[in-house]
Amino acid sequence: MKDVLVTGADGFIGSHLTELLLEEGYHVRALAQYNSFNNWGWLEQARHPNLEVVCGDVRDPDFCRHIVRGTDTVFHLAALIAIPYSYIAPDSYVDTNIKGTLNMLQAARDLGIEKILVTSTSEVYGTAMYVPIDEKHPRQPQSPYSATKIGADAIAKSFYNAFELPVTIVRPFNTYGPRQSARAIIPTVISQIASGAEEIKIGDLSPTRDFNYVRDTCRGFLAIARADGTAGEEINIATGTEVSMKETMETIARLMGADIRWTVDPARLRPSKSEVRRLLGDASKLRALTGWKPETSLEEGLRHTIGWFTDPENLKMYKSDIYNR
Repeated sequence: MKDVLVTGADGFIGSHLTELLLEEGYHVRALAQYNSFNNWGWLEQARHPNLEVVCGDVRDPDFCRHIVRGTDTVFHLAALIAIPYSYIAPDSYVDTNIKGTLNMLQAARDLGIEKILVTSTSEVYGTAMYVPIDEKHPRQPQSPYSATKIGADAIAKSFYNAFELPVTIVRPFNTYGPRQSARAIIPTVISQIASGAEEIKIGDLSPTRDFNYVRDTCRGFLAIARADGTAGEEINIATGTEVSMKETMETIARLMGADIRWTVDPARLRPSKSEVRRLLGDASKLRALTGWKPETSLEEGLRHTIGWFTDPENLKMYKSDIYNR
């Protein structure tokens, strides 16, 4: 594996994965979504002799064949991921998450790619029926977003069963870190405190999550890509620990030395049946296949994340007073 493609490379996890692959000596073709500004998202400042940034859209099947050609491994991360926006624009999620994944799978099949990793999400499990959640846990489409990711996973698995495409479904739990969208709990709390907000606006603080620092998530992707015996598998990337949103907010406030007041913003609440109440992942399959384990504790990861967000050059890119669906 030397020539790799990363779709969604201009996004949060994708940009960190691109950086890790370059550190490890790979030649990376990085897909940023086409726009008239020729903006590369979080890769805007990236310059490396082994990096080729291309702009386009996974919704176009001809373009997908174009970007896959000449690579041997594909990391498919391109997706619409914001759950609140999926309530009001579900059709766009079907186009990008399901049809876009189908286009990438078909291109990989047509061009004989050695391995393709399709990115799933712990949201496909919905509220835990049992913990820790392993890969056999039932799927529960509690939002249009999670429904489209369940569909994309099913399409990917069908290409393994029907065509023996060497595809692996990679399922990260709740990744956090520098560059994450402020719609998520950790960056929204940090950015509001850093911006001097007198009252922090949040959603439901009772759900629990299995938070994984972004570099550990990317290490999981790379370990899976390098491992044998992963074709046709669905593999969790999780820490095996859970923490409530409230505990997370309080830890952030403590680390930032902030005495905060908070209020529930109705716009940040999911419909009651759509809220995923509990997530706690089981990564034993990943450990057995690759030896991977998380290296960054939650507190250490939060310190790194706070340090990045409180840099004025980074903070100014966020509109902390506006909730972005």
